Amino acid sequence: MFLVSTRNFPPDIGGIQNLMEGLSLALLDHGPVKVFADKFDNCEKYDETSNLNIQRVSGLKFFKKYRKANLVKEFISNNNLRAAFFDHWKSIENIDLSILKRTKSFCLIHSKEINHPMGSSLNKRMVSALNKANFIIANSNFTKILINKLGYKKNNVKVINPGCNYPITIHEKSKDYANQIYEDSFPKLITISRLDRRKSHRNILMTIKNLLPKFPKLKYVSVGDGDEKTNLENLIKELELTKVVKLIYESTEQDKLGLLEKSDLFVMPSVVYKKSVEGFGITFIEAASYGKPSIGGVYGGEADAIIDGKTGYLCDGNDLNSIYETVIKTFNNNNYKKLGSNALEFSNNFKWNKIVKKYIELI
Repeated sequence: MFLVSTRNFPPDIGGIQNLMEGLSLALLDHGPVKVFADKFDNCEKYDETSNLNIQRVSGLKFFKKYRKANLVKEFISNNNLRAAFFDHWKSIENIDLSILKRTKSFCLIHSKEINHPMGSSLNKRMVSALNKANFIIANSNFTKILINKLGYKKNNVKVINPGCNYPITIHEKSKDYANQIYEDSFPKLITISRLDRRKSHRNILMTIKNLLPKFPKLKYVSVGDGDEKTNLENLIKELELTKVVKLIYESTEQDKLGLLEKSDLFVMPSVVYKKSVEGFGITFIEAASYGKPSIGGVYGGEADAIIDGKTGYLCDGNDLNSIYETVIKTFNNNNYKKLGSNALEFSNNFKWNKIVKKYIELI
């Protein structure tokens, strides 16, 4: 039996949420799985249809973390576990080391949540918490290097990239929806992410304005909501891009994938914003699974998700000219088709049935 303790889990939306769901489901092929997860709106409906044994923990944030920790400690004490998995150093922080010694323990790290200044209170808490785990699982080589720079010196840090269960079959209704959005445009660009400064939506929009003379039928779709929503809406009006850009704040999984399948290029040249940096970028692999090349940033762990020059390109998301030239390079001589074909082949390495075996081998 396996235990998964997570602050991030569907139906809440995000990369870590998808990662913890994928890992939990993949572990089912190797034994029963018990998930302790935070409670979110509409989670009852999700839990009813899931194959996982999920126990939700509700309440105020401060009290919830102790309630969940007590539940996890009790479960470990009363069951013969093969391994316990924690999505965040804060998820393992309040678990006694004496209890963790009853099983193999894994703590996953993703970059943003560990990027605290050396010597700060959060940094000291993080290092202390991580010291409890048998294995620290970094989502990329970049994240492994980062944790070492931040004062964690044990040699138990392993790189296991997130898995991906795409592609899945897309319903005809969602394909029709994507056709209505894109119509006869070319090239069709897409970003699927939260609207925050790290994702470079602002620079993407300004690059699109510069690309229009060369690609007058270009269409750009962004799927996701976030703090930058109003700023981006104003910029679209200022740049007169209302007919070229479509911001979609809420989408079903099927419609999102319909748009992705119909697109020609996934664009997300992330940058460093305050302490926030892209640790890996599972959406690049999701795009690749539909045969789409990607443009990512040079500052984080995207190099694990994009083979520069083969499955897409890495560029400086702070530099409009760098983004512009990279898009041009992608579509010159139909290069995007070859990149997409390579990306599809590369995505097979990230199937969850392959990724989960790396965890099992460590157990």
